Amino acid sequence: MESWMLEPVSRRIFMQILAAGTLSLAAGCATNPVTGQSQLMLISEEKEIEIDRSQSPHQLSADYGRSQDEDLNAYLERTGKQMAARTHRPHMPYSFQAVNATYINAYAFPGGTIAATRGILLKLESEAELAALLGHELGHVNARHTAEIMSKNILTSALVSGIAAYVGTRNSRYGGLAARLGMLGSGVLLAHYSRDNERQADALGMEYMVRAGYSPKGMVELMDMLKSMSRHRMSATQILFATHPMSIERYRTAVKKASGLYSGAGNKPVYRERYMDNTARLRSIRQAVEAMQKGEALMARQKPAEADEWFARALKQAPRDYAGLVMTAKCKLVQKQLDAADRYLDRARQVYPAEAQACFLKGFVNLKKKKYRQALQNFSDYEFRLAGNPNVVFFKGLCHEGMGRRPAAAEAYHAYLQVVRQGRYAQYAYNRLVQWGYIKPKS
Repeated sequence: MESWMLEPVSRRIFMQILAAGTLSLAAGCATNPVTGQSQLMLISEEKEIEIDRSQSPHQLSADYGRSQDEDLNAYLERTGKQMAARTHRPHMPYSFQAVNATYINAYAFPGGTIAATRGILLKLESEAELAALLGHELGHVNARHTAEIMSKNILTSALVSGIAAYVGTRNSRYGGLAARLGMLGSGVLLAHYSRDNERQADALGMEYMVRAGYSPKGMVELMDMLKSMSRHRMSATQILFATHPMSIERYRTAVKKASGLYSGAGNKPVYRERYMDNTARLRSIRQAVEAMQKGEALMARQKPAEADEWFARALKQAPRDYAGLVMTAKCKLVQKQLDAADRYLDRARQVYPAEAQACFLKGFVNLKKKKYRQALQNFSDYEFRLAGNPNVVFFKGLCHEGMGRRPAAAEAYHAYLQVVRQGRYAQYAYNRLVQWGYIKPKS
């Protein structure tokens, strides 16, 4: 059971977002709420919200959970909500939060869940820039970009028994370690927008922020910052520019609109001091966040020993940082230092008991240590906090098998194969069911 447990799983999407036969299809086209023009749309607004509610928690957990700085979250919520009320779809159930991830990005799910990472919040210098960032993500939601992408995927993924759609991502570059652990990697559920999508989201973001009383200079400054980062191609921006393609044209368009269409709003405030006041706690651990970024970059380059040093620096400055503790545990796990990984995961669970990722990793460590009963409890704890990861069902099957509970293991493997039918885990589950006589081998 040991040799394959750190092998890559299938590159299929972590789970189907829409099960075949349950998708409510519209007539095929709908009126775009922004342009008023006909738009290819096979997904209803209700389905957008349902997808958001089922999938966004997994992405937030992959990003080490919602920030525990509740003042920061409240600030993002206030800033976002005042713009959301002025959008083309003000009735959507919007939410805005910071997440503990240190890479540089912001993203939106189709039902209105919008998140910004600590990495990008440290790059902003005013509330107007934050408004531009959130406004851009509001633009994606209001123009229904993710739903449109999914609708196109449906047309190319028709099944005999129905239609299955997923929020696709070509994310093998981000998911190495996560895939080997059977986890969801950062960015795996994020839509990849086209340049046209980005142009429209920029235009809507500037419109919404100006309506809310901000200077369009905020969007110009945001585009200038993104332009600068795109030239350097930092590791921490990898997901950002994969999901949000950047170009010099976007910056020039922002400058042109700020000095033309929105020139009358040029003297509106940017609220630099207010932004600095509300992000003071985050900025106080800037060095720790930057050290984590360097550690993650080294992990991506398969240099865990060097990464370990940067994670240690991060924890020296921020010893109770959940993301730092979990990153360190992953680093120890890759180096097969299971007891050390265990200790960091225990600290992480104490720091942030409601967040699920540390429970998953704790289960994986105990599984590797053949502590099957404890691992089973860890995976159950994970499911209590965050249901819906089919790999947990598979791992619970391994726990039952390790304890000699063949019927329970077979039940878990069978349940797993109802959701995932490709990849090394699926092959293992299938082979076990054949060996145990529960199913006949394929002819």
